[in-house]
Amino acid sequence: MRDRSRTFPDLSDPEAVTSARVWHCRYDTLAPLGRLANCRSLKIATYPDSSFDILTALEKLEVLEVLHLPNVRDISALAALKALRVLELATLPSWDSSGKVTEVQSLKPLVDLQHLVEVRLFGVRPPSRSVDDLIAIRSLRSARISKYPKKEIERLDRALDERDLAADA
Repeated sequence: MRDRSRTFPDLSDPEAVTSARVWHCRYDTLAPLGRLANCRSLKIATYPDSSFDILTALEKLEVLEVLHLPNVRDISALAALKALRVLELATLPSWDSSGKVTEVQSLKPLVDLQHLVEVRLFGVRPPSRSVDDLIAIRSLRSARISKYPKKEIERLDRALDERDLAADA
């Protein structure tokens, strides 16, 4: 947490790590996280890299929470995280009041994640501002989003409510 070093520390046994939190550190890259082959939960605040490619080897990852990803524009690498159940991508709270967002090319890479049940996107959205790709995630049961048009948020809520009703029937 809040490590001022520019270099990620050496991990003596990266395969033993099942949960990790990297919180507002000053590392130039988080590439060494790609060695955490057995990691199931990863929480990051201040993601310095420009893509999620470094995480594609984390085949067992079930929970990914990233706060402040200012350099990321393409989330397509997340499609490799087939075990992912919970995804949160968020801007800094200070961005919320200023109206800043992180614009990603598309949410389409999430559609094929068959175990994804919960998505939280706070200040992270595609240029279309549409929730179509979220609705297309068949396994999705819960979503919280901000910085989308009110109509889109309502449309997503209705779609998830209908899905819940169909599951209960």
